[in-house]
Order: sequence, then structure tokens, then C-alpha cells
Amino acid sequence: MTPVTETDTPPLGRLYDVDGRRLMLHRSGNGGPAVVFLPGAGLFGLDYLNMHERVAELTTSVVYDRAGTGWSEPVALPRTAGEVTDELSGLLRAAGVPSPRVLVGHSLGAAYARHYAQRFPDEVAGLLLLDPFHEDMLPRAPQEVREMLELMESRDLPEPTEEQLRVARGQLDEHFAAWPAAVRGPLAARHLASWRTAWQEGLNLHDVVAGEIRRAPAVPGVPTIVISALGHDATQAALWPEHLLRQINDGKRALHAELAASVPRGEHRLLDDAGHGWIHEERPDAVLQAVGDLLRRIGGPA
Repeated sequence: MTPVTETDTPPLGRLYDVDGRRLMLHRSGNGGPAVVFLPGAGLFGLDYLNMHERVAELTTSVVYDRAGTGWSEPVALPRTAGEVTDELSGLLRAAGVPSPRVLVGHSLGAAYARHYAQRFPDEVAGLLLLDPFHEDMLPRAPQEVREMLELMESRDLPEPTEEQLRVARGQLDEHFAAWPAAVRGPLAARHLASWRTAWQEGLNLHDVVAGEIRRAPAVPGVPTIVISALGHDATQAALWPEHLLRQINDGKRALHAELAASVPRGEHRLLDDAGHGWIHEERPDAVLQAVGDLLRRIGGPA
């Protein structure tokens, strides 16, 4: 095992050995079923810390970093959904997190949460999918969107300028101002040091990961809530012209409704005042309400 240095040590949580790789996991609270957060592309477990602490008042709450992200050991990206879900199952066992669990997946993390439920149905008590990726997003997108995505994915990302890094650091410091002092500095620095991660994680999303989800067994009929974020998102607004963004959101809303309807106890909720990237911070009340609703339906402590 590679020795742990000071810079490798997460400000919260600890590193667990899973199949020869060190992975970060932080848990709080007591009781069950445990709630496990699966971050979106380029996000880390501690990005969900404020939500994690509120959920920990209800039950056991867990945040973690996938390999290649945050404080977990580096790995070549992108990865298959099978690799990610095998890894998470092993990590939760190593950390002694009781099964079955409620999985809270955000964006790419929601795709992994669904695939986890497809592969390990006995380990899942419920699903909360926050503005989830859907395997039919690209096939059903307007032609202009498909062409723009193909162009973006074919280009190398340019190195940021010093000014861009300075602005980004200020934005991160502002965003994490409510985080504990011991966490916000290291968390912002970690984001700046791994700014390519979101792009790298998503490179195989529309072909490999989408194919894995399509070929796997159906998601078990556990209580499921799908939340669509339809409000302003600065990153999305910078990527897409307004007319395309409207079409993307219309298509996303329809796919999310179909996803919720595909399971016996599925529910679809809309948020017009939250964006895709930070739905859990812009509407923490709605996310916490959904977690509590799932716990009550399952018969948990909420």
C-alpha cells in the first residue's frame, strides 16, 4: 500500500483499503437504513457535507469519493459503471455500513446508483435521484445538441490561466463559506487541483455507461424519488444557447417522469428554482424532505 502523506489525508473521514486501493469515506449519525451519497461528475463526497450533516440527524449518513476523485486514490478515468459499483459495494462492506441502504445519486452519481440497484438489489432500500443522467438523453436530444456534444468531447481542454484560477478560487471560497474551517480550504484546493475530473468522468457516459444500464436487469421496485432541477445553472447556461437549453430541460423532464413511472413506487418532483450542479445546496430543504419521505416509506427513523 502506498504510504499516506499529509496531503493525502482527508480533512474528514478516513481512507479504507478496498482491493488494493485507498478510498475516502466519512460517516455520521446512527440508525438505519443508512443514506449513501453518490456525487455527480467532478464533485466530491465533502461537497455534500452540509446535507450529509442534516441527514445524520435522522439516520446514518455516508459520503465518499470514487477512485480518481477527491481524496481517494487516483485511477485512470473514465471508468465503467460496473467498476464503480463493485468498488462502492466493497467500500461499504469494509466500512461496516449496514445493508440495505438508501442511495442518493446526483447526475452521473444517479446513473451509478441505478446500476448499483440493478446489480445488487438486496443492498438497496430506496433511491433518491437528483437531476439524474438518463441513458436515452443523447438519442432523444435535438440533432444540434448531439452535434455540439460530439464537438466538445473531441476537443482537449485548454489549461486555465492564472486569472481564471484566481476567479475560480474566489468562487469556491464563497461557495464553501458555510463549511467548517478545517474543510473549506482543503476542499477548494482539491477542486482546483483536479478541475479536469468532471470532463474525464463523463467521457464514456453516453455509450459505455448508458449501455451498461440498458443491458442490466430492471431496477428493483424500491421506493424511488426522482427530482428534476429546471432552474438556472451557470455552467449549463455557459455551455448551451438559451433555445437549446429549453429543449434540453423539456427532454430531461420527460425522461425523468418516465424513470419515476418505471418503478411501482416511483415519484417525480420538479424544482424550478435549482440548477443541475448544486441542487443539494440551492434547495437543501427539498432534498432533505425527499430523504425523510423515503425513510418513512421504508419504515426508517424519520
